[in-house]
Amino acid sequence: MIFEDKNLPVLWEKVRSGERLSEEDGRVLYASPDLLGVGWMADWVRRARHGDRATFVFNRQINPTNICVLSCKFCDYASKEGWDNAYVLSEKEILDRLSPELREVHIVGGLYRKWSFDDYLNVLRVIRRAYPQIQLKAYTAVEIDFFARRENLSIAQVLQRLKDEGLVCLPGGGAEVFSERVRKQLFPFKIGWSKWSEVHRAAHGLGIRSNATMLYGHIETIDERLDHMLKLRALQDETGGFLSFIPLAFQPGNTGIVERQTSVIDDLKTIAVSRLMLDNFDHIKSYWVTVGEETTSMALRFGADDIDGTILEERIMHAAKAATPVGMARERLLRLIREAGGLPVERDALYNVVREYPRSAVPDPVPAGGR
Repeated sequence: MIFEDKNLPVLWEKVRSGERLSEEDGRVLYASPDLLGVGWMADWVRRARHGDRATFVFNRQINPTNICVLSCKFCDYASKEGWDNAYVLSEKEILDRLSPELREVHIVGGLYRKWSFDDYLNVLRVIRRAYPQIQLKAYTAVEIDFFARRENLSIAQVLQRLKDEGLVCLPGGGAEVFSERVRKQLFPFKIGWSKWSEVHRAAHGLGIRSNATMLYGHIETIDERLDHMLKLRALQDETGGFLSFIPLAFQPGNTGIVERQTSVIDDLKTIAVSRLMLDNFDHIKSYWVTVGEETTSMALRFGADDIDGTILEERIMHAAKAATPVGMARERLLRLIREAGGLPVERDALYNVVREYPRSAVPDPVPAGGR
């Protein structure tokens, strides 16, 4: 590899020798004009871990309600009771969105005052009773903290009750960016790093795996992005409980916070920097809902090894006018991976392999005598 940026060969030697990158190294990566050089290093790390395998899951997102006590400036999804767009799904409406083929249900929603913790638990019960084979990934650290305060329970007690109802994994949402400056400006009534990390640390202690996210492309600085990653890296050193890291490109929607979404260059560089900085995370996800199909496919050569899943109905990012499809069929996910030269692998919520697919599409056999 010939680097165009004279600052990269030193970092490449550190990466190749397995030496951990520092915060200053992260600044060099973000500042580098050599996008392909940064991406090549990240792709080398990905290949060393996963070869050409790229994973996805056949999943469905369920958002039980959009009614929320919080009023975060960056959120176009949340509603208030009595508003025209407010909704609460019934048990039947939840089950009507599911099918036996699903491997994972991802459940997140608003903080609804009229629901008790048992109502939230009941969402898991209803799904588990009808589809016991589907793995449940449910409720962000923000929601779990809300349950604990409402019911006067400890975080561990809340998590144990969720686990008893079939929970296997926590989503990484609600992390936003671990900057007190940003929190005070955009979501002052929402939990920050201290409580978010407490929830995930407690989950890992109970054997519940989790994911981690970072919302970028709004008012955060590069240093704040790197601080976010380093906090997660330190927590992963401590617990080993994180499955994946998911950078989420901010969707401006009607918020007025920024005029336009972050660039493809920033998306790809953030994926690559994540792969290089988070050396103790097995999986880096390119979330097609926020960055689009084409960027997701390219990201598989910039350090990402997972592209999430079919999702089928995503409300939160699309409330902020995300331009991507509401859901994506399995065949389209296979195409995105194959276009990047990858080997498609279907997984479950815990990254266990469900099925490996051919590197290229195999046509249906022609029966004797023609069609």
